[in-house]
Amino acid sequence: MKKELYKKIEIPEGISAEITEDILKISGAEGEIEKKFNINNLEFSKEDNKIIIGNKKATKKEKKLMNTITSHIKNMFKGVQEKFEYQLKICFSHFPINVEIKDGEAVIKNFIGEKIPRKTKILKGVEIELDNDIIKVKSVDKELAGQVAANFEAATKIRKRDRRVFQDGIFIINKAGREI
Repeated sequence: MKKELYKKIEIPEGISAEITEDILKISGAEGEIEKKFNINNLEFSKEDNKIIIGNKKATKKEKKLMNTITSHIKNMFKGVQEKFEYQLKICFSHFPINVEIKDGEAVIKNFIGEKIPRKTKILKGVEIELDNDIIKVKSVDKELAGQVAANFEAATKIRKRDRRVFQDGIFIINKAGREI
């Protein structure tokens, strides 16, 4: 059944938003984010201090898309007000793990006594802080921060060994303000 559905998202104070076709650019105190949305049949506009998403003849598919885009926009608002922060803990039992940041790349040395260092990419727009055995990943974009944190976990994944015995690695302990 098709019906008229529109969602209005209020823009918080101190944040400016610009819409050109299907690209939304939001800037605030911490920085700016630009994101392209796949809006298909939806109308995407800005009026006064609100972003309006909707369709005159919306189906379930359009409603789902509207809700997804709304969540992304709210995350963008949170990010430009206060950066998203992921915390990772370096865990080892015998061989101490060393992490260094060089030229947009993290080098993980001496993981389980390996001679060849493991490497992972750090995406643009992400800040990394090393504090003893805690790695802090900060970014205005929640997706970028989460991806870099996941890259650290994936780089130290142990294969062909018993996970109950070999518990070394880098693990996410705090996800954007939520403990795990």
